[in-house]
Amino acid sequence: MRLVSLWIVLTCFWLLMSGHYTGMLITLGVVSAAGTVLLAQRMGIADSEGHPIHLLARAVIYWPWLVLEIAKSAWRVTWIVLDPALPISPTLLRVRSSQKTTGGRATYANSITLTPGTISVQLDGDDIIVHALEKAGADSLEDGDMDRRVTWFEGAR
Repeated sequence: MRLVSLWIVLTCFWLLMSGHYTGMLITLGVVSAAGTVLLAQRMGIADSEGHPIHLLARAVIYWPWLVLEIAKSAWRVTWIVLDPALPISPTLLRVRSSQKTTGGRATYANSITLTPGTISVQLDGDDIIVHALEKAGADSLEDGDMDRRVTWFEGAR
């Protein structure tokens, strides 16, 4: 099922990027996508990490939450930068990730970095070293809400 899903995604991507819908080009797209899927299977990269279709249902919930967090943080950072007193309190902290897979830990570290005002500096096993622009950003990471949501997103309990 994963290979069929990958083939559909690649075929749709081909059609979207091509913009030309003649019989020959559609046939070439379908054949190229099939060849790519066969090559990916032979290379062993068409697995659950290479094509994580199992995360699609959870992504529909996780991504809007992440976009909202990015917007809220961007708004906060904007106000900090525009404030004449520049009320920053740079903080370096270590947060523990509870994700079970390397993809889950990378998702957590990337989610931290995508949120304005925080940057994942180093991912070392289950620990992530984070630089936060202000103490409040560090405190929000330490409460563990993002960690729990990413753990749920990856499917771990």
